[in-house]
Amino acid sequence: MLVQAILKSKATEGVVTASSLSTVAEAASLMAENRIGTVVISDDAGHSAAGILSERDIVRELAKTGGSCLSKQVSEYMTRDLVTCTRQMSVEEVMTRMTEGRFRHMPVVEDGQLIGIVTLGDVVKAQLTELAMEKDALEGMIKGF
Repeated sequence: MLVQAILKSKATEGVVTASSLSTVAEAASLMAENRIGTVVISDDAGHSAAGILSERDIVRELAKTGGSCLSKQVSEYMTRDLVTCTRQMSVEEVMTRMTEGRFRHMPVVEDGQLIGIVTLGDVVKAQLTELAMEKDALEGMIKGF
């Protein structure tokens, strides 16, 4: 299965983004409003990805410096060296990258353009769907259908 199939199956299109000039509190509010664990940082209205900020990034900084980090810009805490994928990458390759990098969200970028985002949950769901289809096919072959 390819990332393209995951993007087509997602309930919502697009990616929630915030500017690098946004405060951490504003980014946290975006995450809460949209019930998501990360926000992609984009300074050109969501056309490209400059970084990513996750709940984990915020919690770690809160533990380290306290609530004062909430008024700082996300550019101070975002991950700048993004690991991205394309629509043509396999789910297995994305899962491997996420596992090795120990992160749960991966922007989908092609030709410098932000196309979507896949989560570890999306990848696991795709794998389970594929396994269920294989199981059904094998059962059908065994039963002679």
